[in-house]
Amino acid sequence: MSKQLLQKHRGGEYFGSVMQLQLKFRKEVLSIRCADVEKMLHTKGFELVCGIDEVGRGPLAGPVVAAAVVLPAGVKIKGLNDSKKLLAAERERLFEEMVAMDIPMSIGIIDHKEIDTMNILRASLMAMRKAVNGLKQAPEIMLVDGNQQVPNTSMPQITVVGGDGKCDCIAAASIVAKVTRDRIMTNYQNLFPQFTFSVHKGYSTVRHLSELKENGPCAIHRRSYRPVAELLLDNPVLL
Repeated sequence: MSKQLLQKHRGGEYFGSVMQLQLKFRKEVLSIRCADVEKMLHTKGFELVCGIDEVGRGPLAGPVVAAAVVLPAGVKIKGLNDSKKLLAAERERLFEEMVAMDIPMSIGIIDHKEIDTMNILRASLMAMRKAVNGLKQAPEIMLVDGNQQVPNTSMPQITVVGGDGKCDCIAAASIVAKVTRDRIMTNYQNLFPQFTFSVHKGYSTVRHLSELKENGPCAIHRRSYRPVAELLLDNPVLL
């Protein structure tokens, strides 16, 4: 499979089946070390390989945030790793380093109201799509963390389960998404000081659940999530 085959029709349809192209890629990806996925694609002539990841599916409050990051061929960032395996200070340093290097990146954000309306899976995928569409230059292929493809796009993509710990561009996206969402939640604490969002970031920790029980939900809590929904059911006045 070649880059030229994929580029036959930039305006719409590709020659051949995109599904077959993705399956062929998937077989090649599985036959090599996952750390070499980007290298394999660059070798085949793909210059704009985009990593996509999201953060914020589990929290009881705040948005879900996705990031799309294109790491140029040959660029190595020391310490790059799955954001969950890094300290907050390390994530901040790497984020600022990528910004200083002018690494192409984009953010997609879906807020708590939209999450309640469409469910978190659809919201996460929509955030990913917004992130990709926000890039100044469209990537040639996407590496997506997890097992769900970005919807409503004809762009070739490969899903990589655990990709944030295997592919550099996905790891970069996980850091950008995580730092962005953490900053959003820290700012929310200024609006809702009864909740220590800067600490738990809206996740269902003992501390957050205690704050929720004591104060009731605030404006950014996800009403469709069970702990919040149950609290509202028991206390209709909080609606």
